[in-house]
Amino acid sequence: MNPFYHRASFLTSAAELSQCPPDEGIEVAFAGRSNAGKSSAINALCQQKGLARTSKTPGRTQLLNFFSLDEGRRLVDLPGYGYAKVAEAVKLHWQGTLASYLERRRCLRGVILLVDIRHPLKSFDRQMLEWGQHIGLPVHILLTKSDKLKRGATTNTVRQRRRELAPLGEKVTVQSFSALKRQGIEEAHAVLDRWFELQNTSDTGQKKDPGA
Repeated sequence: MNPFYHRASFLTSAAELSQCPPDEGIEVAFAGRSNAGKSSAINALCQQKGLARTSKTPGRTQLLNFFSLDEGRRLVDLPGYGYAKVAEAVKLHWQGTLASYLERRRCLRGVILLVDIRHPLKSFDRQMLEWGQHIGLPVHILLTKSDKLKRGATTNTVRQRRRELAPLGEKVTVQSFSALKRQGIEEAHAVLDRWFELQNTSDTGQKKDPGA
């Protein structure tokens, strides 16, 4: 596992685009329905149990939550969508903030979309893919909770999703993932490394600053 992501620390939360950190450096956003295991995946990828808050009540992430990796790189936990027991006006506000962030955030380099492997793509998942296509942003899908299926079923589901999404081109990629069993972390790290432009600048493993 790449120890770089263990550096992640909470930076700030934003209810509006104007409250986000300066639009510079590189950001990778995590999106998914409220019960897709988004917070658990972020914690697993960063090797920290309590970095992103997890809850048995879906939909608790109501803000854009920013986590700093270094001076120029950030992870962003986007508001969960789907099962939150909140007023419709609040849901519409979340959706508006989400759309503004995705379409106007210039430092956004890619989106990790989390989808429960046991279920087909929902309307929100497809909307995220459409947004990615519209703005030319790569989307990497983590089919979460793969530990709930047997290995053969997991392999077949990944193949099925890849065939289903093949018409969208090379910017949409798919893998299986289990935060519980810590499966798929290295593959996801490889995608993040590429988006974050992580390159060793010396034998000490120091990383190149994206603003350098």
